[in-house]
Amino acid sequence: MPWIKPASILAVIALATTQFFNSDLGLKLYPVIINTVMAITFAYSLKSGPTIIESFARIKEPELDEKGVNYTRQVTKVWCAFFIINGSIALYTSLFTSLQTWTLYNGLIAYILIALLGLVEWLVRQKVKSNGSE
Repeated sequence: MPWIKPASILAVIALATTQFFNSDLGLKLYPVIINTVMAITFAYSLKSGPTIIESFARIKEPELDEKGVNYTRQVTKVWCAFFIINGSIALYTSLFTSLQTWTLYNGLIAYILIALLGLVEWLVRQKVKSNGSE
């Protein structure tokens, strides 16, 4: 998990900013930081390989074929887009909405969206796998 170190460093900076300026903005930016680091990490894995999703897939299927590798590249791109969109919404809620709205989105809705994306990806993967075995 190469994203842990930069995310941790940025989180410490956000917390220090919050303390130094006596403002909750640093804390509210934490989801933005995490989404940004995740988007960068996933995008970097597209360039450098293997992708993050391919690495996860190889845990269960070490002998992943070329079709599987291509599929994992596409899924990695989807997650990159998700992190960019989710991080943008988190930034908007941090800067322009009430704490209640920020909490609702970043503490509930974002996690529901992550679960939904995971579920949709799993369903698509099952379809792709069943089409490949016919």
